[in-house]
Amino acid sequence: MQIRGTRGWAGLVGVVVGLVGTLGCLQAVQAQALPTATQASSLSVFGGLSGVSTGIGGGRNVGITAGVDYAIRGFGRYRPVIEVRGTYPIHSGTIDDQKSILFGGRLERPMRAFHPSGDFLIGRGEINYIGTFLVNGAPLTSVYLQSSSTVYSPGAGVEYDLTHSFAARADVQFQHWDTPAVYSGSVWAKQATLALTYRLDFNHRSKERRRR
Repeated sequence: MQIRGTRGWAGLVGVVVGLVGTLGCLQAVQAQALPTATQASSLSVFGGLSGVSTGIGGGRNVGITAGVDYAIRGFGRYRPVIEVRGTYPIHSGTIDDQKSILFGGRLERPMRAFHPSGDFLIGRGEINYIGTFLVNGAPLTSVYLQSSSTVYSPGAGVEYDLTHSFAARADVQFQHWDTPAVYSGSVWAKQATLALTYRLDFNHRSKERRRR
């Protein structure tokens, strides 16, 4: 029987929190140092609900997904974005549920109010098997309660500007997980997310201070 704990998650979360804090400080410094027309980057946060097809025995669950985007000055019609996101299950199915913390890059193509993009993320994930009945082999050879894996996640999505600060967001991620609970040793999960994005407008705050 394979039962793995969540050691390493605290350290990974600490790294993510530290990275987000660093990006925020960097964005604030740039906003104060550069004129509005030449801002080199922007910071935004997003949160919403995800529907997950886990790839194991028809498993499905619903989770909360939240993250941070750090957009870098674009080149041509494209803009690179550094993204950190996490997903935590809030409604488990009858097979398994998945949680993960991912980090990577996204390439955005602004088109007026629409911002389509493609991304590739990598990180760490954990699968909890509901009911502990999943087996690897016939006749029964092993029962798994939990396993951890490196997760590789290509995806695509779009944001639509609602206001200067808010945007609606939809994306799909295809996630490669390793798991000992299936013959192949790995599965492809599919995660669809609907979220709301809030853009932190440091430029506006800087202009207000200058007016005073």
